Amino acid sequence: MEDKISIIIPVYNVENYIAQTVESVRKQTYPEWELLLVDDGSTDGSRRVMEEMLREYPDERIRILEKENSGAAKTRNAGLKESRGRYIAYLDADDLWEEEKLEKQLAFMREKEAAFSFTGYEFADSGGRGTGKIVKVPETLSYRQVLKNTTIFTSTVMFDTEKIEKSRLEMPDIKSEDTALWFRILREGRTAYGLNENLVRYRRTGGSLSANKLEAVKRIWNLYRKAEGLSVPDSMYNFCFWAARAVMRRI
Repeated sequence: MEDKISIIIPVYNVENYIAQTVESVRKQTYPEWELLLVDDGSTDGSRRVMEEMLREYPDERIRILEKENSGAAKTRNAGLKESRGRYIAYLDADDLWEEEKLEKQLAFMREKEAAFSFTGYEFADSGGRGTGKIVKVPETLSYRQVLKNTTIFTSTVMFDTEKIEKSRLEMPDIKSEDTALWFRILREGRTAYGLNENLVRYRRTGGSLSANKLEAVKRIWNLYRKAEGLSVPDSMYNFCFWAARAVMRRI
């Protein structure tokens, strides 16, 4: 039996994107996966789209979970609690995976004996088409390095729960909860391994939280000062590197 990968997608008002995102999972060349679609109290047609999709194309590997609206961190954590696989992978509801994403990343993790891995990715337009702007990733990132280089993108991440206890993967209920999780895991002395291959398309939509640059600045500063407890000088030092790399990723 191949190792199962549990894929967690938080779903909130993404009726225009979720079918395409799920289809990118269905097309994976690695078949041993389960997909947890965690509906965070959507008020649009997201639930209807998911149910119609499963009626038309039944797949016992896909489950829809429903909960009251409580934000991305608690939604991902609800999926984590229900997961049954050895490996945990996250995918945002408007992003897309290339067909060999799981197969290649799992082989990479086995080769490196990695507990935590991430991959390169490409920016995509609202239709999910790649723009040609590809983000390359380093071979490894330590805690001190990741403070200056937040290149780890949620939809590229995979964890091995035989090497990291599943309870340690619960995201804190704060803004930029995903980055806060990366910081916490690496602060414990672990290393994140980067597969420098474009395996994900990051769809940039005007209404997405990450599209608000001022909000992004506030979030990273809050992580440095409150979540990580860094001094003002240390926060400024890391922030300068973060800002420079954030700009370079987008030009």
